[in-house]
Amino acid sequence: QVQLVESGGGLVQVGGSLRLSCVASGSIFSIGVMGWYRQAPGKQRELVAALTSGGNTNYADSVKGRFAISRDNAKKTVSLQMNSLKLEDTAVYYCRVVADLAAYWGQGTQVTVSS
Repeated sequence: QVQLVESGGGLVQVGGSLRLSCVASGSIFSIGVMGWYRQAPGKQRELVAALTSGGNTNYADSVKGRFAISRDNAKKTVSLQMNSLKLEDTAVYYCRVVADLAAYWGQGTQVTVSS
């Protein structure tokens, strides 16, 4: 069974930065796409950023130029550097990892941006 543990959420002011990390553990042969999603109150979960094993990235338009996704395959970790945070970035952020052709989700970490 694969488990994902996220860290790095918290409270930050507008314009500030946070870095989220997600570590995968368990018996894993190969990792495919690693990504971050978020869900704000009353809204659907949406893709924030994703990074394939080949290095291709996909970002939501709303975060382009502000967020950067990275991964460390040896450590089975995916990170999300979030800069210039806005009020509308407030949400629960979820890590999603495709491992051995199955998708797994983290438990979520709260990011709150205040004015």
